[in-house]
Amino acid sequence: MNALTQPKLSLEAYLAWEEGQAEKHEFYRGEVFAMVGARRVHGRVVGNLVREFGTSLKGSPCQVFHEGMKVQIGDDTVLYPDVFVTCDEADLVTDRIFTAPTLVVEVLSPSTQACDRSQKFALYRRIPALREYILVDPDTRRVEGFRRGSDGLWVLHDMSDGDTLEAACLGLRVPLAEVFAGIEPPPQTEVA
Repeated sequence: MNALTQPKLSLEAYLAWEEGQAEKHEFYRGEVFAMVGARRVHGRVVGNLVREFGTSLKGSPCQVFHEGMKVQIGDDTVLYPDVFVTCDEADLVTDRIFTAPTLVVEVLSPSTQACDRSQKFALYRRIPALREYILVDPDTRRVEGFRRGSDGLWVLHDMSDGDTLEAACLGLRVPLAEVFAGIEPPPQTEVA
C-alpha cells in the first residue's frame, strides 16, 4: 500500500472525497491509498468465486459482494476486499459501507501479495464477525484459508493440494477447477 501525497483525512472527509473519485482508494489511519488495476486472471478468479458463492448462497440469509464495495474496520480503516460474504442484517440493507463480513477472500497478485498476507490480514482480524480469510493465488494455484477458532486463534488450512476451496464458516465448497476456470495452468517445472 503506497499512500497518496495529501494531508491526513478523517474517516468522514475520506468518505466524502472518495464519492467524487473515478478510481477506488483504500483508507488507513488518515492516509489514502490508490487501488491498482487488476490483471485478467485476477478478474477471472473474482468472477468465478462470486458466481459459485452466489449460486451456493441462493435462498440463504447471506450474500456475496465483490471488489467494488467498501468494508469499514473501526474508525480508521476502509478496504475494498476482492470478494466477501456477509450475513449481517445491517450489511444486507446498506448501500455503500459494510462492517460485518463473515468471509473475506483476497486474490493475490505479485504487487499485492505481501500486503494481503500481512497488513490486510491484521486489519481484517479486527472485524468481530469475520470467521474466515482466504488467499487465492492464480499464478501458483495456491489456496490458503485462515479460520478463527472458538478460542479466537486463527488456524491455517492449506487447500492447495486438494481439489476444493472450502469456506467452512458458511459451508461453501468450490472445486478448484471452477475457481481457476478460464486460466491457463502454470507451466510445469521438471524435478531432477
